[in-house]
Amino acid sequence: MNKIIVILALAMILVMPAVFAVDVGSGIGISVTTQKFAPRVWMCDDRTTNDDCTENSANDNDTIGICNGTNTDLSERKHNYAFEGESIHWKVLVMDKNKIEEVTEVVGTIGQSQGSGNDVEVECKRIVDVERVRESCNARIDQFTVTWDSAVMAYYDCRLTVETPASMHGEYFITIEAKDLSGLSGIMAENEYWFLNPTIALAVDGSLAFEDVMPGTNAYSNTILVGNDAEAGSGVILDMFISGTDFYDPTSSGARCSDNTNKLALREFSYFVTNGAFSSADGTGIPTGSLAICGAPETEENDAEGYTTIPYGTEISAAKRIMRWNTTPRGAAPSSSLVEQDWNCGNALSPGSEMALTFKLDMPEPCVGDFSEGQIYFWGEAI
Repeated sequence: MNKIIVILALAMILVMPAVFAVDVGSGIGISVTTQKFAPRVWMCDDRTTNDDCTENSANDNDTIGICNGTNTDLSERKHNYAFEGESIHWKVLVMDKNKIEEVTEVVGTIGQSQGSGNDVEVECKRIVDVERVRESCNARIDQFTVTWDSAVMAYYDCRLTVETPASMHGEYFITIEAKDLSGLSGIMAENEYWFLNPTIALAVDGSLAFEDVMPGTNAYSNTILVGNDAEAGSGVILDMFISGTDFYDPTSSGARCSDNTNKLALREFSYFVTNGAFSSADGTGIPTGSLAICGAPETEENDAEGYTTIPYGTEISAAKRIMRWNTTPRGAAPSSSLVEQDWNCGNALSPGSEMALTFKLDMPEPCVGDFSEGQIYFWGEAI
């Protein structure tokens, strides 16, 4: 009886399961990679062009009055060429979703074709600006409007100044490019196209000669042509100017003429000019509608034939334009500011075009001598 009981107890122990924990589980690995986000660049407001302070210019719009190389507005430049010392200025918004510190450089580039990887010419400066996305940036990624986040975006100030013709000459695409640590880059959509440092020149066809002029009479020259001979393909428009000096007899001949001394004064010379619909005559050939833009010819400097005086000087200024106009419209009050000098009023030449000038000499009486030492200058300023 006792033996049977023991055997049954052992059987019960052998069939009981072994339990070591409350529950059990298994795991699986995971892999996450972050997109390498190429920087985005958006051009915002405040794009400007500026002149330098090197050359005297009749067209400078320096509203501050003190030229420092950055405040001289170049708004008269209505065509895509630029010269040494002139500059283009942009404000751009740059974004890198990985983090803005990933951006290693923001630069201005130039090249023969559009896109990334062109020659780097200037480094842009990161600036503190309003902590919002300016509306003028129109910052979008696909259909989504970008909102401000200082962790992934920043503003940059970029100013590209045209260098000498030795390093910058010809036609180039210009843009702003942002580069990051991974080698990715992005450019602003607005690539610009400029002709840098085009060669400008004047062509003068004809010569001035007044032979055997009787004292006390008028003499007229042959008509000469003054043309714009700028580099082909540049499209450079030239604003035209004239000036001169007195004339002297180069020999010891005992000359005497203007002011009872041995000179022939510049004031004895005058000129008549035509260019398209415009001329130096009072109203002759001038479209009526243009008078509201150009004012009236400077009649106080013109004689009855429409010949106008030659200003003195060896440099250009607004008063030396070949086709000169009053800044007050015909019939308006002298204080009217409706009209400013506009180079479109017959005084500009496109490449290959000419204006025709005829000169008149009012030979004083008495006068003796052969006067050939002196100059009449023609000037062209790119506008």
